[in-house]
Amino acid sequence: MASLDTLFEAAKTIQARAYVPYSRFKVGAAIVTPEGQVFTGCNVENAAYPVGSCAEAGAISAMIAGGGSRIGEIVVIGDGEHLVTPCGGCRQRIREFASPDTRIHIAGPEGIRKSFTLEELLPFSFGPDNLTDR
Repeated sequence: MASLDTLFEAAKTIQARAYVPYSRFKVGAAIVTPEGQVFTGCNVENAAYPVGSCAEAGAISAMIAGGGSRIGEIVVIGDGEHLVTPCGGCRQRIREFASPDTRIHIAGPEGIRKSFTLEELLPFSFGPDNLTDR
């Protein structure tokens, strides 16, 4: 599996490519699958504000398009002094392809600031396994 340093660098590189003419707030995300494949995504804004997409959603889409199906770990990077954690929608998107103990690393320009499990960010979550007991 890719190292945390490799994931951080991938997230930082893709963050620079974000399309953010309105907020000017660039976010990047890098996912590694259990097989070691790395996929990235950046936020893309739109003049019709709710039509934009988050970095995490882009990375997950790239993973699926590339043949991956599980998130091993993810790094999310944003600027500023505060932690840039995934929004609620992206926490649920991550949940679809991760387990409760999947590590989500939150970074700033200087490196990893804090790491969480998915369970810590989205406790008592609803996911695919909830639908198997029908």
